[in-house]
Amino acid sequence: MDGSTVFSRALGIEVPLICGAMYPCSNPELVAAVSEAGGIGIVQPLSLTYVHGYDFREGLRTIRRLTRRPIGVNLIIERSSRKYLERTRQWLEIALEEQVPFLVTALGNPRWVVDRAGPAGVTVYHDVTGREHALKALDGGVDGFICVNNRAGGHAGTQSPQQLLDAIGPLGKPLICAGGVGVPAAFVEALEMGYAGAQLGTRFIATTECTAHEDYKQAIIAAGEDDIVLSEKVSGVPVSIIRTPYIERTGTRAGPLAKWLLRGRRTKHWMRMLYSLQSIWKLKRASQQGLAYRDIFQAGKSVAGIHSVQPVAAIVAEYAAALQSMDNTR
Repeated sequence: MDGSTVFSRALGIEVPLICGAMYPCSNPELVAAVSEAGGIGIVQPLSLTYVHGYDFREGLRTIRRLTRRPIGVNLIIERSSRKYLERTRQWLEIALEEQVPFLVTALGNPRWVVDRAGPAGVTVYHDVTGREHALKALDGGVDGFICVNNRAGGHAGTQSPQQLLDAIGPLGKPLICAGGVGVPAAFVEALEMGYAGAQLGTRFIATTECTAHEDYKQAIIAAGEDDIVLSEKVSGVPVSIIRTPYIERTGTRAGPLAKWLLRGRRTKHWMRMLYSLQSIWKLKRASQQGLAYRDIFQAGKSVAGIHSVQPVAAIVAEYAAALQSMDNTR
């Protein structure tokens, strides 16, 4: 066997390994490095444009100058903001014009993306945290699912990798394990369970190619599983972050007024928008300034296996070697 899966064969990549789209950490050099090493890097449009200052098209072309291998683009497609949805449609059109072969959709019905991208031969996977979301995306025509589990960083799911596999596997689409894959052994375990690949986020922040502040990287290295906590203060819904001195001082629970507004039928939309605008600014500042601003660092429980900052190529090579060893024992 050659270590390939239905996912890696569909995209023509060597290792079924995704560098997940991360706001604010997905800089062009990181995305390109993962693809060049044999996995696939995913562009987070807001990170590319707002954090790193690129025009979206020029940002994609910058990545293309660093690698000719496949890359992907993440599209958040919820309809909470008409202006943002229109910008997302523009990003989709540019991605298709620039011949991006892989799209990862999230937080909405992907049908309009599939209808536009499918005829161009583009593969579309959808982020899901449970079977209900997967069924809706299946009706939307997606090619596979990114299964975000309860070990992921950022907006994590509530189910374990095995629970998601049991619930979504019967739908007959390739599944990607997202969350808790910080060492090659966890990658092999996910594939042996039945996943077609794995998505890593936290592991790729602690790399030489990622431009996040050194304080962020060192916080990941120093943290253990018990240091990952859920905070309601970042976006209004629980987000997995590292428990740092700043987080210990400020707490993780939303205040009574914020909770009341988030429950209100008419007020929850505006409250979530306010949280979203605040989190975009806060996370950008934290990733660029580290402890000089506030130590608000998104991360998942894979921190337990991350002990050093490494080049992307070395990390992907370790995962590829583990995959090859798995095949050799079959």
